[in-house]
Amino acid sequence: MFVHLRFATLALLLLAVVVLGIGSLNGDWSPGWPLAALALSALGIRDLRQTRHAVLRNYPVIGHLRFLFEYIRPEVRQYFVESDTDAIPFSRQQRAIVYQRAKNESDKQPFGTQIDVYAAGFEWINHSMAPAPVASHDFRLSIGGPDCLQPHDASVFNISAMSFGSLSANAIRALNKGAQLGGFMHDTGEGSISIHHREHGGDLVWEIGSGYFGCRDAQGRFSEDHFIANACDPQVRMIEIKLSQGAKPGHGGVLPGPKVTPEIALARGVPPWVDCVSPASHSAFDTPIGLLAFVARLRELSGGKPVGFKFAMGHPWEWFAIAKAMMATGITPDFIVIDGKEGGTGAAPVEFIDRVGAPMKDGLLLVHNTLVGLNLRSRIRIGAAGKLVTGFDIARTMALGADWCNSARGFMFALGCIQAQSCHTGTCPTGVTTQDPLRQRALVVPDKAQRVFSFHQNTLHALAELVAAAGLRHPSELGPHHIVRRVSHNEIRLLSSLYPFLEPGSLLDDDAAAAVYRTFWSQARPESFLPVQG
Repeated sequence: MFVHLRFATLALLLLAVVVLGIGSLNGDWSPGWPLAALALSALGIRDLRQTRHAVLRNYPVIGHLRFLFEYIRPEVRQYFVESDTDAIPFSRQQRAIVYQRAKNESDKQPFGTQIDVYAAGFEWINHSMAPAPVASHDFRLSIGGPDCLQPHDASVFNISAMSFGSLSANAIRALNKGAQLGGFMHDTGEGSISIHHREHGGDLVWEIGSGYFGCRDAQGRFSEDHFIANACDPQVRMIEIKLSQGAKPGHGGVLPGPKVTPEIALARGVPPWVDCVSPASHSAFDTPIGLLAFVARLRELSGGKPVGFKFAMGHPWEWFAIAKAMMATGITPDFIVIDGKEGGTGAAPVEFIDRVGAPMKDGLLLVHNTLVGLNLRSRIRIGAAGKLVTGFDIARTMALGADWCNSARGFMFALGCIQAQSCHTGTCPTGVTTQDPLRQRALVVPDKAQRVFSFHQNTLHALAELVAAAGLRHPSELGPHHIVRRVSHNEIRLLSSLYPFLEPGSLLDDDAAAAVYRTFWSQARPESFLPVQG
């Protein structure tokens, strides 16, 4: 096609300048018409050259309509919304907060909250009459258990798993540069480590899925030699085995051959232009004991770096089987990341998005309580992911037992994502989730890397202010007694009284009172993921 459809408006304007200019010289048209077309053409050329707005780089001139609608929306709501209970959708609130913090704009809001504080489910953090000083917002923790030789000093807020291939090269570059600027972690996703991850040297969490991309042989099986080559890179700080993910737990995937470009093939260790398969389950192990042996082997092959696994909670007895395997073998992961079904930035079947897997909070509580009940909590760090964007999201999640939080959609918004929901089509309007070179040029790496950095810093600053308001100095001091939930119009409860929390060592004596343990703990065995029958 002579001109890409996205640039058709600008092309027509340039043509109009010529036609109207000739008509004006001949006296057929008023001189104002070619001048107007020329002005709009100049605007379009400026849009193509500016680096601040990806939408305008991809959609010159007409992209301004988006900003016009965005500008007038509050006025439209004021005059046409009859009820103040018509709350702004949660995703729009999320985007607004991220955009403001990524651009270093004020996130102050006039006229009080827009949230119905008497609605069931509303949560808040109790403040102290003796707030603590805000000393620093660079909250960090050490990740690495007793068998780890290279523990990692990590931020409590990091970039969740998103693969190159799902994201564009420019998106990966910007995320990693932002991580490098802020000293926080960038999870590679199961698509492995690409040349774009390495360009800026930001800290990486290398995620290894069932396809063993970046550490596989020609048959798709795990390869120790290929693993060592990547794992011993100083940029790789931690290794994460992906058992399942929030977007589509229990579901494999296929990247069609036409999308397997030479760059993607190089990162994954697969042939280009051939279907790239991610099986639903791992081939390197098939039992809980086998999983832990794999964890120990990867830790040894990597020179003692932190090794853990990520999963979305499914059958409780399978998690209990892993916990029992820890007790039987003495092998513990350095960390566990709990992914929630409410998360996920990529495309997946609607049934899996809506109806498969447990929400993050429920998985986090079960894992945290189990480790406490087995006296293993001090050996294992817990990360959590699932629609975590704001400082309060982080505070609430850490109060329930997480040591750190990961965010995918938050950092996608910081890159300029507008939730066009065309991630799987290759037509992302902001260049975030496309491999189209023309579309992804709209995402200018230095500008968006700074926004990634600013979003991280400003979110942690908001977290620091919340922690200080509660009279604390570090979010690790938060507990479930700090968070309050309204359960009905006339009843509120602390999370510490709303959820069961096990006493240390209680599972060692089979003394856990929570129903899930009474029902499923006895069904779990370390030798198999299958439940005990009878």
